[in-house]
Amino acid sequence: MSRIPYHKPALSYQVQLQQLKDRGLKIEDDSKALFLLENISYYRLSGYWYPMIQAPKSTHLFKKDASFDLAFQLYCFDRELRKLVGAELEKIEVAIRAKMIYLLSHEYGPNWLNNTGIFKNSVSLNQTIIKLKKDFERSDEQFIKSFKENYNDPLPPSWMILEISSFGTLSSLYKNLKPNRKKREISKYFGLDDSTFESWLHTIVYVRNVCAHHSRLWNRSMRITPSLPITPTNSWLSVVDIEINGTTKPINNKTYFVLSMIIYLLNTVSPNNKFKQRLFNLLDRYSVVDLSAMGFSGSWQTEIIWKFNRDQIV
Repeated sequence: MSRIPYHKPALSYQVQLQQLKDRGLKIEDDSKALFLLENISYYRLSGYWYPMIQAPKSTHLFKKDASFDLAFQLYCFDRELRKLVGAELEKIEVAIRAKMIYLLSHEYGPNWLNNTGIFKNSVSLNQTIIKLKKDFERSDEQFIKSFKENYNDPLPPSWMILEISSFGTLSSLYKNLKPNRKKREISKYFGLDDSTFESWLHTIVYVRNVCAHHSRLWNRSMRITPSLPITPTNSWLSVVDIEINGTTKPINNKTYFVLSMIIYLLNTVSPNNKFKQRLFNLLDRYSVVDLSAMGFSGSWQTEIIWKFNRDQIV
């Protein structure tokens, strides 16, 4: 199909609202809908009413039960889900950062970042070092200022510089490590083989960015797909696929799989976490959410990793 220049004009809020009505979307309250179009935007909200458009999607016509309020409820659910996921990813990232710094510093010294012998790709390492130097130069952290005042090293020790680096940088460093005992020791602590752990790190970076940029998460098909664990040492999913329209498909590109990853890692880094309680509470408050759109299988509640006493929900 040949491409053409984009030519659609910007529409006023009133015209946007009328267009939704003309296409069959139920508008319960015009003034509320106009307010939300103005303060959230048509385009952002469209990701939540898109599932309500009948096939073929190119007609832009809504199903009979489609409503603006339902789309807004999905938007609110997604916003709360991102906040919940983001808070738990922070715990996981901090733990991974701490474990990598500790094990590699004790094995290769405080400046192991300069040890080219432990990395697979020197070009990738140089690119990472350049990023770290930029982080070092622009940081206003007091411990970095003190280091600059007292030492002339081009970079501080790993436990300093990696505290101000992005998690994406940390993920790249782990990926670039040569396969060896220490790399396996890091992943083993989190109950995974090094290949799967590397994949999960990449996915965590991706999901973290989705949350940070307020992008849609609840029914997202992940562009960065995490690997299925080969030999998980802790309780994991027994079912990793779902039937959609008579076809069985893997769920590792769905939100359910990411939520399961979070539970799996939290069981190591924060065993007394309340993630499942908060998630179930959220799902209960938004009963309109289609769990299958998130990748939940019909038997997900029987999975050991998802077992929970619902009487504990507050």
